[in-house]
Amino acid sequence: SPPLLRLFPGRLSAFPLFLLALLLGFASLLWLQLSCSGEGPSPGGQHRGVPRQPCPPPAPLQPQEEPSWGPHRLALLVPFRERFEELLAFVPYMHRFLSKKRIRHHIFILNQVDHFRFNRASLINVGFLESGNDTDYIAMHDVDLLPLNEHLDYSFPEAGPFHVASPELHPLYHYKTYVGGILLLTKQHYELCNGMSNRFWGWGREDDEFYRRIKGAGLQVRRPSGITTGYETFQHLHDPAWRKRDQKRIAAQKQEQFKVDREGGLNNVRYRIESRTDLSVAGAPCTVLNVLLDCDTNETPWCTFG
Repeated sequence: SPPLLRLFPGRLSAFPLFLLALLLGFASLLWLQLSCSGEGPSPGGQHRGVPRQPCPPPAPLQPQEEPSWGPHRLALLVPFRERFEELLAFVPYMHRFLSKKRIRHHIFILNQVDHFRFNRASLINVGFLESGNDTDYIAMHDVDLLPLNEHLDYSFPEAGPFHVASPELHPLYHYKTYVGGILLLTKQHYELCNGMSNRFWGWGREDDEFYRRIKGAGLQVRRPSGITTGYETFQHLHDPAWRKRDQKRIAAQKQEQFKVDREGGLNNVRYRIESRTDLSVAGAPCTVLNVLLDCDTNETPWCTFG
């Protein structure tokens, strides 16, 4: 099979479907370019006459020994499954955005290729463990959320977890304990929380449980200040009419999702890396990890579609 097809095994395995995904991805890239350069439809339903954030200009590859880039290096952890058109837009955009801000970074695409339900939290745990010693902080980053305001801070969050996609700025989620979308932590602080719970299969609630872990570890969540772009600060690529989220609640899952997992996390995530591939998307480097998660159906029977 073609080399690119082998990078993403799983349900989307038919060559015609893969070609369709690529075509949709290039269309998404074109739409993204038009939407942030002042042409075409406005992202997020902006009104006519409202200026939009320009696209970040092309940036050179990261100079590994350039002192002005600082000593820290970010592992951008992107939980992923079958959203090829969003990925094709995300990787080059984020590489240019971070390079312009002189932030050393490595983008990890955590591609879940097993047949269990999607588990965003476990994938982030895997990304943390597989990101290597040359990175000292992480960004838990949704693939469908692009920062449009260049003043957003992605630097080393020494003072504590930094929630980039704060409730005052996120286009969809506005409750005060929300920490999803984009969250930065030092690796030391993530370990202090024992990572995220592995009990959340399907969509939602893992971030709310992680907020309680942050508080339990004695850490304070910080958020951006001085950002005046409000709900137009990010571009949300997700189309709910096309991308139905797996919100099914099975067996005792509805009750379990409101509990704090005091035992599990980084210490008991069960997985296998099927393959690890470095590649370039429109000139932007990233690493694709094809991840096989494991599930104890006695502990969390809701990991299967049933």
